[in-house]
Amino acid sequence: MTPLGYRGYIASRPVRGSSSPQHVQNLVIRDFAQRNGLLFKLSATEYAMAGSFMMLDAVLDELPQLDGIILYSQFMLPDRPERRRAIYDRVLAEGKVLAGAVENLTLRTPADARRWEDILLTDRFAAREMPVF
Repeated sequence: MTPLGYRGYIASRPVRGSSSPQHVQNLVIRDFAQRNGLLFKLSATEYAMAGSFMMLDAVLDELPQLDGIILYSQFMLPDRPERRRAIYDRVLAEGKVLAGAVENLTLRTPADARRWEDILLTDRFAAREMPVF
C-alpha cells in the first residue's frame, strides 16, 4: 500500500509563550518524519489570530487523504479539553495518526489520547503561579 503522507501543522503565533520561525518548525517536523520513516507533506500554517483553528480544521477535513498529521507541538491544540477530545476522536475514528514533533509523541489509540491529555493538563497546572510561603 502506497503511503498517503503526513500533513504538517505549524503556527504563526507563539506556542507556550515562545515563538519559533516557521522554517524552524518545518525543520523539526521534517526531522520527526525522517526519523520515523514517514512521508512528509507540506505544512499548513495556522492563522495568527488567537483562538483560530481554521487551518487545523482544514487539515482534519483532509484526513481521508492522509496517513496523519504532524503538529509542530502538541501544545498547539485548542485550550478547551472537549475540543481536543473531538480532535482525538476524529483522528482515531479515521484510523489515522496525530503526532507532536517537539514532544516526539504519537497518538494512535485511546490510551495515547489519555496520555496526551495528562501531559497537557499537567503542564497547565504546573504553569499556574504557586503561592509563596
